[in-house]
Amino acid sequence: MTHPSVDTVWDWLDQVPDPEIPVISLVDLGIIRDVRWEGDMLHVAVTPTYSGCPATSVINLDIQTALRDHGIEKLKLETQLSPPWTTDWLTDKGKAALEKFGIAPPSPKGEPDRCPNCGGHDLERTSQFGSTPCKALWRCRDCLEPFDYFKCI
Repeated sequence: MTHPSVDTVWDWLDQVPDPEIPVISLVDLGIIRDVRWEGDMLHVAVTPTYSGCPATSVINLDIQTALRDHGIEKLKLETQLSPPWTTDWLTDKGKAALEKFGIAPPSPKGEPDRCPNCGGHDLERTSQFGSTPCKALWRCRDCLEPFDYFKCI
């Protein structure tokens, strides 16, 4: 029996949205670490964004559902904790999707480069914690709008 190529499986996984930020795929989030066939068993390695992430079980279920919908019957999900996930693994496409959605993508300087709403640069952090633990709440002094900043991890 032939099975889909690894590239095809990656394409399918790129269609699975993150349950907390549905404008970004699990692939663009960088948490899908490996896809490989071992005989007729598909192995998918997943690294959670942080230990204790409340979305981990939903993410695993979404991966299983998506792959089973494409006819994958033998599937093993593997949690890969080392190396730990980092925002460096976000793709450029994922960062652009975050910003278009109104979430400032992570920046090497540890704070947003600009307001995702108006592009302004006069920004202030209002809370270290945003709508999820991986985000902080910021406000733009130019447009006065609050926004989430995806923290560097």
